Amino acid sequence: MYKIVATWSAPQPADVEAFEEYYNGTHAPLASAVPELRRLVLTRTAEGLEGATPAFYRVAELHFEDRAALERSAHSVAWRRMREDAGKMIERFGVTLAVAMGAETTLPID
Repeated sequence: MYKIVATWSAPQPADVEAFEEYYNGTHAPLASAVPELRRLVLTRTAEGLEGATPAFYRVAELHFEDRAALERSAHSVAWRRMREDAGKMIERFGVTLAVAMGAETTLPID
């Protein structure tokens, strides 16, 4: 699997409800429409390790079969819509978005 990991900073406390409504009702459906997407995992963090402040507020993992599938996907209309919407969220809610991608490795757990 090859995936994108996107982390969002927290919105202002007064904007949390509106952010969540928009994220779940608009942005997540746009992401799920991206072609060749195999799995979409969305996480809202609750706390950092050992009670610390979380380093990010939301995490989105977009899983693709391989890098080639991601690259094909990146040329789609659905991808463009998702990216444009992320820009709208940044502007509207004053949040930041950090994105990285790479191959996933799964290790056996004893």
